[in-house]
This record gives sequence, structure tokens and C-alpha cells, in this order.
Amino acid sequence: MAYWLLKTEPDDFSWEEQCARGKKGEPWTGVRNAQARNNLLAMKKGDLAFFYHTGAERRIVGVVQVIKEAYQDPTTDDKRWVVVDVVAKEPAPKPVTLQAIKASPKLGDMTLVKNSRLSVQPVKEAEWRLIRKMGGFE
Repeated sequence: MAYWLLKTEPDDFSWEEQCARGKKGEPWTGVRNAQARNNLLAMKKGDLAFFYHTGAERRIVGVVQVIKEAYQDPTTDDKRWVVVDVVAKEPAPKPVTLQAIKASPKLGDMTLVKNSRLSVQPVKEAEWRLIRKMGGFE
């Protein structure tokens, strides 16, 4: 299993909207960056991802699970762009802010810190465990 982080502007698509989709989940549409697309292509059914609100919030607010692997993005005719379907798994008991992540020396090499603009990014297992602890998931 691999771990990821998916970024969204909460005014465009929020954690609450993701939860409202229920068990049918939601396609992660609109990715138009080659590196982010490659990360979508690498995702496997069952992988987990942090759900991250960008903009003013800048925080991890929950965890989603990949329920369908990459396929053509239905919001474009351009075959280069793909989506995965994700379903809400659990809210963050205590949202983890970007500020808290940057303040942790153990997370200094995290993609979110080094390349904060990338909308779909990998998360190392040790980073995943630490952020879950910071967010009160465990």
C-alpha cells in the first residue's frame, strides 16, 4: 500500500462534499500537471491519501481511500489527463496544519514542504504515521 496527499481548494470541493458522496466516492478531477498526473497513474486501489484543504486553511482534514484506479478524466477530452475515484474514510480528529508540518523536523523532507504547489503527491510511510499521530487519528 502507498500513501498520498490530495490537495483541493475547499471552496471548489471540500471534505464535507467528499463525505456527502458516500460509498460511491468521487473522481479526483481537474489535475493538469504532469507530475501530479503521474502520481495519479501510480495509485492503486486501496491506497490511502490525506485530504488537504489549500487556500486560507492549509491543513489536512481527513483521509480518503482509492476505490478505482486511473481512467480518463471526464471533465476533458484530452486523453493525457486521468482521475482516480476516492471515498472518505475518516475525518481528522485534529486537523494538521501546514505550519505544524513545517515545524516538525522529521517532516522537513516531505513533498508538501519541498514542493507545496503539487496537487497530488506521495507521502512516505514514516511521514504518514507521524501526521496521523499529530492529527489524533491513533
